[in-house]
Amino acid sequence: MLLGACADDSEVEEDAEASGETAVDDGRSITLSLPSDAVSVDPHGSNDSPSERVREHIFEGLVKQDENFEIIPSLATEWEQVDDLTWHFTLQEDVTFHDGSEFNADVVKANFDRLLDPGRASSRSHVLEAVEEVNVIEDYIVEIKTEYPFQPLLSHLSHGAGDMISPEQINDDYQFALEEAGVDITVEEYYEIRTVGGEEHAEISEEISEFAGSIVEQNPTGTGYLKFDSRTPGESTSLTGNAEYWDDSVNIDELTLRVVPETGSRIAEIETGEADVIGDVPPSDKERLESSEEVELAETETVALEYIGMNTESEILQDKKVRQAISHAFNKEEVIEGVYDGAGTEAVSPLAPDIFGFNDSLEPLEYDLDEAERLLEEAGYADGFSLTMYVNDDNPQRVDTAIWLQESLQDIGVDLEIVQLEWGSFLEALGNQEHDLYIMSWGNSTGDPDNGIKPIFHSDSSNPGANFMYFSNEEADRLMDEGRQEDDEEKRHELYAEVQEILVEEAPAIFILHPTDYNAHSTSIDDIDISSYGEFDFQNVK
Repeated sequence: MLLGACADDSEVEEDAEASGETAVDDGRSITLSLPSDAVSVDPHGSNDSPSERVREHIFEGLVKQDENFEIIPSLATEWEQVDDLTWHFTLQEDVTFHDGSEFNADVVKANFDRLLDPGRASSRSHVLEAVEEVNVIEDYIVEIKTEYPFQPLLSHLSHGAGDMISPEQINDDYQFALEEAGVDITVEEYYEIRTVGGEEHAEISEEISEFAGSIVEQNPTGTGYLKFDSRTPGESTSLTGNAEYWDDSVNIDELTLRVVPETGSRIAEIETGEADVIGDVPPSDKERLESSEEVELAETETVALEYIGMNTESEILQDKKVRQAISHAFNKEEVIEGVYDGAGTEAVSPLAPDIFGFNDSLEPLEYDLDEAERLLEEAGYADGFSLTMYVNDDNPQRVDTAIWLQESLQDIGVDLEIVQLEWGSFLEALGNQEHDLYIMSWGNSTGDPDNGIKPIFHSDSSNPGANFMYFSNEEADRLMDEGRQEDDEEKRHELYAEVQEILVEEAPAIFILHPTDYNAHSTSIDDIDISSYGEFDFQNVK
C-alpha cells in the first residue's frame, strides 16, 4: 500500500553519483512513534512484530513479496527448483554490508547455519527448519536442500528469519559467546564441531546459547537501505541512510523509532508535529485524525489474526468442554463493533479469507450462554472457577477485549483476573506458562497457510515457539506436516481445511478478527509504503 500526500521533489546529489554511492536525500529525517519497543534487533532473535518494525529497515533476505503476496527478487536475482528437495539461487553481485564486508554465497550459508544452530537457540528457526543443508556452488550461486519437499519455501524465505547478517558480525558474535561461556576454542574450531554434530556440539551449544546474539544486538549490521546508529531500549532506536545501498536511491537520511505506549500521546505527537508518522491508531480515533488537515490516515487491510489463546496445559483448560464453553461465552460480533469499531473481518479460523487454504465452510462456536453453562456443567464446573488472563498494556483494544470477556464470563460463574504487562514481560510470562488465557495477534508474515497455522498450533512450536496455548493434537500435527509437503494444490487445500475444522472443535483459541490497521503520517510526507503485515518502508519517501 503506497501512501501519498503533498510531494516535494528530492534532489540527487551529483557527487554521490560520481562516487558510485547511492544518493541519500540530505536532511530528510523522520520520527516514527510506535506503541512497543523491539525485543530483539537480531534477525535470529525474538519472533515478534515490534522487533521486525526495526529490523526490516536494516536487513534483507534473498526474496521478498509484492503487494499481491507474489515472490520477487531481493538479494537473489533468480531461482530454480532443481528437484523436489533442491533449489538454486543466483545472488546479487556488488552488494556490501554496512561494515563493508561482501555479500556472497558463503554469507548465505553462514546465516542459515547460524539460524538453525541450537547454539543460537533462535525462536525463529521454525520458519526455515525444513532446510537440511546449504551449499556454495559458486561465489554467487547457492544451493538450498530441504529435508522433505517443502512447498512454501519461497514464501518462508521472505520472512525476516531469512534476513542476512554481516559475516564478520556472525564470527564476532560466536567468538564473544564462546569466551563468555568459558569454552576455550576458536570460532573456526566451533564451526568444525558444528559440522560434525553429535554430543560435543550439543554440549557447547547449550553453554553458549545464553550469550549468542549479544554482539548483533549491540550493532545490527545488514545490507538494508538504513544503517543502525544507536539505541536506548524502551525509548528509541536511531537509523541513518545507507549511502552505499545497492538497490536504487535512498530518500531518507535518518529514521528515529520512538517508543510511545500511550495512544493519546502518539496522537498528540502527530497532531503537533512532534512525530512524522505514528503506528497502531485505534479505530475509535479514526474520525479525529481524518478531520485534521495536517494528518493523513492510512488504512491497511491485513491478513493478521487477533485471537484469545487458552493454555491447554492449565489444569482447568485441559478440558475441551471448558474451552468450548468460554468460546460460547464470547460475543464476538459485539466485541468487533464495540471494541474494534468494526475495523476488520470477523475471523472463523487462523487464516484470512484471502489466504490459500482458507476453509469457507466452517461452523464456528457461536455466542450462546446457555450452551456455555451446559458444557461447564458436563465438565463438572457448574459452580464456576477462577482464571488469569495476560494482556500487553500498550494495546487498549486488547485490554478492552479482556474486560469484555471478564464481564461475560461472570454470567457463567467464571472469575477472570486480568494482568497487564509491558510487551517484553508479557512474552516472558507466556513462555513461563504463568497464564491461563492471553490475547495476541499472529501476522502470518509469509502469506502461506503453513506459517498461518503451524507456528501457533503445532506441538513442536512451543518452548521455543509461538504456541503459547501449548496445544497438542496428533491429527492436527499430521495434517500440518503433510500440508507443507503436498505439491498438489487441491489436496493441500483439503489438508488445511481439515486442520481448521479440528481447531474449531478443540477450541484452543477464540478467533476474533483479521484487523484493519490504521497508521497516520504528516501530509508533508509522500510515498510511504505500508505492507499488509503492518511493516513500513521509507526508502522512497519524499
